[in-house]
Amino acid sequence: MTSVLWLRRDLRRRDHPALLAAREAAGDGDLVVAFVVDPRLWDGGGVVRRAWLAANLRALDESLDGSLTLLHGDPRTVVPALAQRVGASSVHVSRETTPAGVRRDEAVREALGEGVEWVETGTPYAVGPGLVTNGSGDPYKVFTPFSRAWREHGWPEPAATPRTLPLRHARNDADATAALDAALSASDLPELPPAGEEAALRRFRRFRDDALSGYDGDRDLPALDATSRMSPYLKLGVVHPRTLLAEVADHSGTGAETFRDELAWREFYADVLWHNPRSAWSDLRPALSGMRYSEPEDAIEAWRRGETGYPVVDAGMRQLLAEGWMHNRVRMITASFLTKDLHVWWPVGARHFLDHLCDGDIASNNHGWQWVAGTGTDASPYFRVFNPVTQGEKFDPSGDYVRRWVPELRHLAGKAAHRPWDHDGGYAKGYPERIVDHAEERQEALDRYAAVRR
Repeated sequence: MTSVLWLRRDLRRRDHPALLAAREAAGDGDLVVAFVVDPRLWDGGGVVRRAWLAANLRALDESLDGSLTLLHGDPRTVVPALAQRVGASSVHVSRETTPAGVRRDEAVREALGEGVEWVETGTPYAVGPGLVTNGSGDPYKVFTPFSRAWREHGWPEPAATPRTLPLRHARNDADATAALDAALSASDLPELPPAGEEAALRRFRRFRDDALSGYDGDRDLPALDATSRMSPYLKLGVVHPRTLLAEVADHSGTGAETFRDELAWREFYADVLWHNPRSAWSDLRPALSGMRYSEPEDAIEAWRRGETGYPVVDAGMRQLLAEGWMHNRVRMITASFLTKDLHVWWPVGARHFLDHLCDGDIASNNHGWQWVAGTGTDASPYFRVFNPVTQGEKFDPSGDYVRRWVPELRHLAGKAAHRPWDHDGGYAKGYPERIVDHAEERQEALDRYAAVRR
């Protein structure tokens, strides 16, 4: 017997139910582990996302002793062709839950025909989307009751790691290997985290031992290295959230509870997308369907470059371009600036983030943007307009985060970095002046909200 394991968001060996199922199906035969480089996704993914995926595929291939089969093309034709070529009796996957992923998998399953069994085992989540419901069997629309029910539902222990795998390499496509090589050698590539499962676990255990206890307070301070940085690894399934929950199962206190809440947010947004597939790129809540939006191209481009004249906004946008990652508190501040100060519809920012973030997950990213924009799951969004100056002073009180990413302000000490306009010589190093007046644009945002709520 030969079985195929088709990987997508599960690039690991540990805690991998689909891998176990494929191993069992192979019996005394062969197991082919494959990944398909789909040009439709690859070409539109952006430099950072391609490089991060390529690096983790290389790391996984090494952990599989060079046996990862890389294919190139449309999975609807490539996967059935692979199954036929190796004589597979079954194709195994982790169950996909995004709208596009579900459609793709249905097409591949149909293309395989009756001669090859299609087997879905496990998901990228501790609790699969759709499994947490209220007493009436309906999905939760607000995070807090979802998180309580999510904890009460619980999740299994991490799956066992197979001691041996009867791996068979099925020949790489030249186009696939060329795509990975090109992604990893791109000239404008930012510095990425260490790739692979072992690197992810090392990073997490350092966080658990050194920073978890203070996570509740420190996680909002972007100048500190106080977050787990697991989101890039979770994005590709290099580590499973169930593994992380097991790693902190014996830890109590507000830090550990807050960390579990952050994982619950990821699962909540996946659940929201599962029940509302259109919310990937459309407003989840119709209350703002008549909102008047602007398209100030020069201002949007200044936002993308980190040249708005608001220091914490610019620091975040420059961190994004330099690292392919941005601190979560700053993601909220920069998103609020685009949607509330520039009055731009949230998908414009969501697409920019997905292009540049190595952890760009469509459910978390796009629903996070909607949370800020007021079209998402939050029950009282209308008057939440982040002040980019006071937010910077509150969460970067030393100014260290701003000075790290905005060299034009390094001559200003402490909180002065957040208000260069208040200090002689504040603009001496070429920092741009503010492109809008926040107080005026805040009132404009509230006026636009009021107009559609009448």
